[in-house]
Amino acid sequence: MTADAPLNAEQVSRQVEYWLELAEYDMATARTMLVGGHLLYVGFMCHQVVEKALKGVYTARCQTVPPKIHALVRLALLSSLYNEMTENQRELMLALQPMNIESRYPAEKAKLLAALTKSGCADLISETEEMLQWIKQKLSRV
Repeated sequence: MTADAPLNAEQVSRQVEYWLELAEYDMATARTMLVGGHLLYVGFMCHQVVEKALKGVYTARCQTVPPKIHALVRLALLSSLYNEMTENQRELMLALQPMNIESRYPAEKAKLLAALTKSGCADLISETEEMLQWIKQKLSRV
């Protein structure tokens, strides 16, 4: 399956399920990283949760394979979900976006790690869980 290739109903259903299963797995991984004190990866995994959930919405609404991008706001816009989001949800996406890229490069990694706290990461997990549940609700209505 390639991006922009139309999917039939069964393929859409399987793809949405695939993206949500990955999002749930990454959510569990984020919680594990918090317990282990690996704060940098809490943010990275929370980004992954939202990205994969948004790709599920994209698949459901557009009936095609999502593009291979990692920009959360762009995915929300492409899936026509952005305008349905609260200001807090939009802010969460903006907060998570640098955690996908900056966690991979040494200079940025140190700066990002210095800004993370266990309490802040726990809040990030909570907000990400809320976003995931909200997205699942939206998917149940598609």
